[in-house]
Amino acid sequence: MKRFKFLGVLVICICFFACDTNKTTGASKKYIASNFKEVIEFGYNLNNFKVIRDTIKNGDSFGEILERNRLGYPKIFQIAEKAKDSFDIRKLQIGKPYMLLCSKDTLQQPQSFIYQLNKVEYVVIEFCDSIVVYKERKPITIVEKEASGVIESSFSETMDNLGLPTDLTYNVADVYAWTLDFYKLQKGDRFKILYKQRFIEDSIHAGIESIDATYFEHKNEPLYAFKFMVDETRQVEDYFDENANSLRRTFLTSPIKFKYRISSRYNLNRRIAYYGNKIRPHKGTDFAAAIGTPIIATANGTVTESTRRGGNGKYVKIKHNSTYSTQYLHMKAQNVKKGDYVKQGDVIGWVGMTGNTGGPHVCYRFWKNGEQVDPFKQKLPAAEAIPDTLKAKYKTYIEPLKARIDAVTYPEPIHEELSESTITQLEH
Repeated sequence: MKRFKFLGVLVICICFFACDTNKTTGASKKYIASNFKEVIEFGYNLNNFKVIRDTIKNGDSFGEILERNRLGYPKIFQIAEKAKDSFDIRKLQIGKPYMLLCSKDTLQQPQSFIYQLNKVEYVVIEFCDSIVVYKERKPITIVEKEASGVIESSFSETMDNLGLPTDLTYNVADVYAWTLDFYKLQKGDRFKILYKQRFIEDSIHAGIESIDATYFEHKNEPLYAFKFMVDETRQVEDYFDENANSLRRTFLTSPIKFKYRISSRYNLNRRIAYYGNKIRPHKGTDFAAAIGTPIIATANGTVTESTRRGGNGKYVKIKHNSTYSTQYLHMKAQNVKKGDYVKQGDVIGWVGMTGNTGGPHVCYRFWKNGEQVDPFKQKLPAAEAIPDTLKAKYKTYIEPLKARIDAVTYPEPIHEELSESTITQLEH
């Protein structure tokens, strides 16, 4: 009997020692063996544990994960009761990563459960000795960066070839969404970007913090954009050119951001062979894109219809003001309902083939004073420029930014090396 009591005390001591040395702060550092390189993650030295990494699978629950890793239900229930006020363990999402830190003894019992909410935020449930639950954020480093490129085929492909983050591509497209058609860029057009990028642990991309200035040269015409705070009370920022004019327009030129083509334009005299070449007016603009491509609202407004009807298929109609409305046809599914208020750029549905359509696209219809018109022939107003009271401040603010972006150089063109056989052919 004494032998069993001794073993029980020994196991408790081992667990206590492991809990006491799992973090890398304070006096506990003296217990870390000097001949092991510290592997620090989520504030723990992983050398002190058996580490189990996985993702939440269909059917997984907090209790099942712990039970299959050698923890009994009385302890699991106790942990769940303690955790419920800080984090709802019933809402573990499929696909989210988690990590179990287990003791390195023969029992290998779980001591901490770490659940990653996203790249930055995570939840720690620690239950080796006392039960502690807390949310934490990984340290973020913000780095100022610059990029430049010359268009060879498309903007997105050029950005990919430069190894730049996809979200940077989309953010730049948002800056110029009102003033530049990215599908009409020409080979030789050039761009420069000044931006701030977020990193986790100095190496893992965690998103774009901000785009401070950009420059596009399209058809030899310069297009500057500088981010500026126009209302500090409400924290309102927008992009303006070097003359303090807004880059924003009332309406976006397209309900799809990337990877589309205009397959049919507004045409009141369109003739269709299927109908014996009779005139069948087309009062919309068709943007062909893959099924499931997000469709965005081209301006702020209220959804007046979100339904399915006849040849229109599933569609959404938005009233922007007393003058303008827009309609988006043939959706696979809608993402809004009647009465919703949407902002410019919000996803309102996805490209589909519902109704009368020969291929996946969104038919974009534009209404002015109750009549369908061609949006590309309308003189739509621009957003307001910077108020006169802020123009001097703006000029002073952008001066160093303009100097920096003007100094950014373009990458050298890549010339493929000619093979010896090719050189011989050219010489002859």
